[in-house]
Amino acid sequence: MRTPVAVLGAGPAGLGAALRLAERGAFHVTVVEKGPAVGGNAGGFELDGVPVDYGSHRLHPASRPEILSDIQRMLGDDLLLRPRHGRIRLRGRWIHFPLKPVDLLLHLPPSFSLGAAADALRKLLKRSIDNDATFATVLEAGLGRTICRDFYFPYARKIWGVAPEELDPVQAHRRVSAGSVGKMVRKVLNALPGVRTEHTGRFFYPRGGFGQISRAYSDACGTRGVDVKLDCRVDSVGLCSGRVNSVSIAGVSPPLDVRLLLSTIPLPALVELIHPRAPSDVLHSARALVYRSMLLVYLVLETDRFTEFDAHYFPGLDVSITRLSEPKNYGLCDASGVTVLCAELPCSTDSHWWRAGESELGSLVLRDLETAGLRVNAKVRRVVVRRLAQAYPIYTRSYREHFDRLDQWVGTIDGLLTFGRQGLFAHDNTHHTLAMAYAAAECVSDSGTIDRSRWAVHRAEFESHIVED
Repeated sequence: MRTPVAVLGAGPAGLGAALRLAERGAFHVTVVEKGPAVGGNAGGFELDGVPVDYGSHRLHPASRPEILSDIQRMLGDDLLLRPRHGRIRLRGRWIHFPLKPVDLLLHLPPSFSLGAAADALRKLLKRSIDNDATFATVLEAGLGRTICRDFYFPYARKIWGVAPEELDPVQAHRRVSAGSVGKMVRKVLNALPGVRTEHTGRFFYPRGGFGQISRAYSDACGTRGVDVKLDCRVDSVGLCSGRVNSVSIAGVSPPLDVRLLLSTIPLPALVELIHPRAPSDVLHSARALVYRSMLLVYLVLETDRFTEFDAHYFPGLDVSITRLSEPKNYGLCDASGVTVLCAELPCSTDSHWWRAGESELGSLVLRDLETAGLRVNAKVRRVVVRRLAQAYPIYTRSYREHFDRLDQWVGTIDGLLTFGRQGLFAHDNTHHTLAMAYAAAECVSDSGTIDRSRWAVHRAEFESHIVED
């Protein structure tokens, strides 16, 4: 008899783990997803014939070979290797991103270059970071005042909604891949001919949009007998004698009998679902972890192309949005006479913008683009808005205490494993979440027992993940 397993969440992490378990033939796997489609925040949909994503997503060549091989096998020729071609607006000038030596020499504002050079000289004094380190002090010690004050600090305020001084230093270590002048210089030099590899400045992207990766995993799950349930809300997770034994789904009776539960939903939400209820201090910590929300504002334009760039980055506070992507430039979509812009507007769920309608949000994006010198001259056919309530975990200076309390308590429940970007409150790329998924499946025996010591080794590896820009 096969071991009954439930997986919460049909994003890449959940589907990746479900597939790995199903391939072993020892499990009956059910994936439960509250949304109408697979993919979660890494999913996508179509607008006027153009595949679009929930924001700007790429599959990085840094993916583990095993994972990349699986995706290449499932997508075949639909997995494209594309050059990165974005730009950053800095002091009113556009700088190519990823950074290129010649472009920096020609377009970097002279005042910025002089300030960054002076900061680099001051770094030779090797000023130490005090014990009361923050995101701000760590980055300023590594990159200098000019780069931080002109780019990282205003960008941090926009993305996470708090001052850089209020963020834990782990936000700098995990979120900024070039956290020192030396690392930044190496990244720039890696773009030089003779140094760069075939993957330098490139990324993998599915022809049908980033959501095609999750759809491919879902299809593979289906062929292995996995039951993927969409539009299903979990009401509760039942425990018996300290072990998971049931998952109740709204409007579905009876509950699922399970011996193993793999969860990729937000950790605080998981804790709130568990019955008997968690201790009061655990519930308090579940409510203390906070997320930054994101509005995705899509402008459908009646033109073949808006610009040649796949993404524009706006660190300055004079523009509300943080990034603008043009999905058609990622996947080589051949739709004629139309393109789509996706503007990212971080906010909180109690803000005015979260409640604003499509017309108001569309007007905001048009004003922002005009401020940035990117006036939209094409006719706007329509505006579509998507809301992500939990886009980014916010690493406040008190977050570690609360996360550790939840993590430790959940770890005492037999048959329960939480992982993925949401499940571990992590800033991670898709290839990181898939690595977690594969590791989670590896740590489960055919009878549903979790090898906690082996999982601890993987967790230590996850701590080294750094977001690829």
